[in-house]
Amino acid sequence: MHRAHEKITQVLNERGGTYLLRGPWFFRIEILFTSDPANIQHIFSKRFSNYPKGTEFRNKFEILGDGIFSSDFEMWELQRRTILSLISHAKFHTSLERNVWEKIETGLIPVLDYFSGQGIVVDLQEIFQRFAFDNICQLVLEYDPGSLSAALPYIPCEKAFSVALQPLMYRHVLPERIWKLQKWLKIGNEKKLTESWKAFDDFLYPIISSKEKNNRLDVFTAFENAYENNNNNNVNFSGDLRKFLRDSLLGLLFAGRDTTSTCITWLFYLIATNPLSESKILDEIEREIIPVKNEWRFFNIEESKKLVYLHACLCESLRLFPPLALEYKSPIESDTLPSGHFVSRNSKVVISFYTVGRSESVWGKDCLEFKPERWITPRGGIKHEPSYKFPAFNVGPRTCLGKEMSFIQMKMVAATIVYRYRVRLVDGHLVVPRDSLMLHAKNGLKVRLFERNV
Repeated sequence: MHRAHEKITQVLNERGGTYLLRGPWFFRIEILFTSDPANIQHIFSKRFSNYPKGTEFRNKFEILGDGIFSSDFEMWELQRRTILSLISHAKFHTSLERNVWEKIETGLIPVLDYFSGQGIVVDLQEIFQRFAFDNICQLVLEYDPGSLSAALPYIPCEKAFSVALQPLMYRHVLPERIWKLQKWLKIGNEKKLTESWKAFDDFLYPIISSKEKNNRLDVFTAFENAYENNNNNNVNFSGDLRKFLRDSLLGLLFAGRDTTSTCITWLFYLIATNPLSESKILDEIEREIIPVKNEWRFFNIEESKKLVYLHACLCESLRLFPPLALEYKSPIESDTLPSGHFVSRNSKVVISFYTVGRSESVWGKDCLEFKPERWITPRGGIKHEPSYKFPAFNVGPRTCLGKEMSFIQMKMVAATIVYRYRVRLVDGHLVVPRDSLMLHAKNGLKVRLFERNV
């Protein structure tokens, strides 16, 4: 388990992309691992209705409740429809632009200026997580927890997102009776998960209670209406309105904090180890953004589309280090995958998105190299790759609704840092993936920052 993702990748690449793991008979472990794009397309698109998350997934991810990540069927459709109605509104994009830039100007730049001015080593992963947490809270809750400051204050809910991910990973590989025993005894990883659950509830429920009926936020109103309009229809809720709001909001915070911060973390690791890419990003910024006013400035969503090379670097980062490293499925009916492997009803299927980006059969012999150019077309645009080959934003009907929003935020943050600072890794600092479902850097991303002449 100390190098789970690398081991899974090694085995899958040696076995043609699919491998059936059998454990001791008394633990009843039988898990089919796959990274085969044909199997992924089959599971996530062609036979989507046969591969829900399933009751076992909900059991493992009980902490998420009825949120979009863990729900199926009518509940998932309700969550998706509600979120889509929010993010497709023009007002949402205006709020996104404003919130991101305000947090960059009042939080990110002052904090990084402090660390660079003092010559202090800084963990960029932690900075990005705090930035993303504050930003998504402001966007969804209209509340800024203020986690991003030079003092790096301890906020239990913000830390709980990282803490909870490792126990959830272990729930996928340990026999159920083992982790349930740990939960009952309140020990080990399960104790950490229980503490994280409490931190989420202690953060969200007071905010939910503080919103007056006649002064609801758009997000609260949308989910409250979704609950009330469907309460007597086909959707089975696992709790009251407050519980539904808690689950829905937690899903949005989870997506907003971890996916973008994880991608930006690996982006800066990759460009720090590939200085030519850093130079190309800087050249593009100075060519496409700076000349308009001859200074660093706010740039909007449309202008961000000019940063093609930066977009390609983000895609390459997502290919090599997809934020969600593993997905779990359980078929309702027995099926045969395109690879020829038979999956029985209610069996366990684990899809390694991490392995897909590191497979020669999918990306060629240079699959382990950081090559943003592979994403740029001969005409200078961004090359499209099918999601079953590039599953960083999931695949099929469950494709991430916030994909465009993520790129906008990541471009704004990345461009600001590259333009203002030279980022250099600390000598001897080992940067490797953490063994969790979300692909954090195990030891963080510790760097020194040197201000450019801006």
